[in-house]
Amino acid sequence: MRRILITGGSGKVAALLRPRLARPGRTLRLLDLRPPDPVAGGEFVVAGVEDLDALTLACKDVDAVVHLGGLAKEDAQDNVLRVNVAGTLNVLEAARLAGVRRVVLASSSHAAGFTEVVGRTEVPADVPGRPDTLYGWSKVAGEAAGRLYADRFGMDVLCPRIGMWTAVPPSPRGLAMWLSPDDGARLVEACLTAPAPGFRLLWGISRNTRRWASLAEGEAIGYDPRDDAEVFVDDLGARELDLDLDPAMRRAGGAWCEIPLGVASNQR
Repeated sequence: MRRILITGGSGKVAALLRPRLARPGRTLRLLDLRPPDPVAGGEFVVAGVEDLDALTLACKDVDAVVHLGGLAKEDAQDNVLRVNVAGTLNVLEAARLAGVRRVVLASSSHAAGFTEVVGRTEVPADVPGRPDTLYGWSKVAGEAAGRLYADRFGMDVLCPRIGMWTAVPPSPRGLAMWLSPDDGARLVEACLTAPAPGFRLLWGISRNTRRWASLAEGEAIGYDPRDDAEVFVDDLGARELDLDLDPAMRRAGGAWCEIPLGVASNQR
């Protein structure tokens, strides 16, 4: 992949991904409403995912799109619909219009937030959507749009259901759901390079000891996670923690299953 468009290119996740995705001879084209930190050898487009014309122009001469743009937490209904639902559809349509054949849509564990996980292992990545919030519902909608574009137009669309993509797990839930920065890059690279994947759902987590989500779907396209959140167990004060006994941990979405719908949240 010589040129990759990253939407939400100035965001926190993109900041973790950009230096790890860089390769000799590869250009990262970043699209966002605000400029990122300087990116050596990169390109920047000032636009949002609501602007189909700008997105289509940004997709010109691009080999693949990595869609990280949009709201990352619960928000008001109108915002979720405009930015996450319509915005994701715009990304897919812009890629199609520009002739881009591969799109990686960042989905979320919150697309399956009400999935019961206590005592379960190896929950498959294609478990039916059970969103915990409007945000989670927007991710289910994005996955469905990706399926539509794969079926109707033959595009390769991969939707990793991301757990907690951070440098350090922010809470005990991360013991199961953490995606390390290095593994995040390995995941995206696998999505970009897998031969003819068609439409795929896969979990976006590291090789965590306490994981309940299946890694098989990611491994099938070459994803080889190497990090484990267990190294942070003491920092989280969770050495003796039994996640099965914590009511907030019994579902894939954790505490998100209880937060108010349509209210901007700082929940992680």
